Amino acid sequence: MNNAVSQQEIEAGLQSGADAVRDASDVAPFDFGKLDRIPKSQLRALHMVHENFVRNLASSLSAYLRSYVALNLVSLEQISYAEFLEGLASPTCIAYLGLQPYDGTAVLELNNSLMFGLMELLLGSKGRATTSFQRKITEIEKNLIQTLMRVVLRDLGEAWKMVTDISFSVQSLASEPALLHVLAPAEAVIVIAIEVRVGTTSGLMNLAIPSIFIKRLRNKFDQLRQVRRAQSTEKDQLIMARLLQEANATLEARIVAGAISTRTLIDLEPENVLILDHPLERAVSGFLNGREKWLGSLVTRDEKFIFQLSEPARKTSAT
Repeated sequence: MNNAVSQQEIEAGLQSGADAVRDASDVAPFDFGKLDRIPKSQLRALHMVHENFVRNLASSLSAYLRSYVALNLVSLEQISYAEFLEGLASPTCIAYLGLQPYDGTAVLELNNSLMFGLMELLLGSKGRATTSFQRKITEIEKNLIQTLMRVVLRDLGEAWKMVTDISFSVQSLASEPALLHVLAPAEAVIVIAIEVRVGTTSGLMNLAIPSIFIKRLRNKFDQLRQVRRAQSTEKDQLIMARLLQEANATLEARIVAGAISTRTLIDLEPENVLILDHPLERAVSGFLNGREKWLGSLVTRDEKFIFQLSEPARKTSAT
């Protein structure tokens, strides 16, 4: 057997090795921890659900605390549970939430500045304290938080009714994010960040819902999207027509008049005749609130000019 290798074979081997290196540079890393990504359509529906939640909770907290409360939906994003925990302060106030009748656990976090400010209002303060508490909550404070959570979770459940009936309930309260092991670190969660402002106090309320739980409700979200796209009923159309009856609109019939000098305009006297640059066979333009909508002609009836529609105006591209 001849073990000799020709120069051409060596060069071919080197070339194939170089091609393999070039191919390896085009390889993109794949993150197996992000397999639970949910579609953007569901994210948009979740955004709508929690916008309703924020709006209703602002009214409920204002009445419950007898102080003006402003809420703002800051963000809604999908991250890993480990990333969510890394973004939490320590200590903080964390509530484990049951999702009955479904399996799974959500997490609701109130940072200390917000949580202690709300408790001061519950205890009769004006909510003007500027002291920053960096400590764990006591057992007495946990009881106060439980009463506040009932208001929050009631409105959260009402907002979710547009998707499905969920009974949110507090299973337990904690202060240290590092001890939260209800979900695997790599598991994806939807994090809804809500800014809460009351008096001189402000802070964030973060709600984390497992993505796998959202994916199980995909059919519910699809039904919500179909309902939103449904045709309006005859009753809705009648209500809309009744509202539009009181609206004001400006209708104008315009003809091409041409241009005249300012001197001619100033010298105009009664019974003078202006010759317009508009042939009789050319259509007259009908404008609705300044936009050309129809073509037609001017006719007389009962000693009045009438604009008679003939066809929709032709759309012209903007220059």
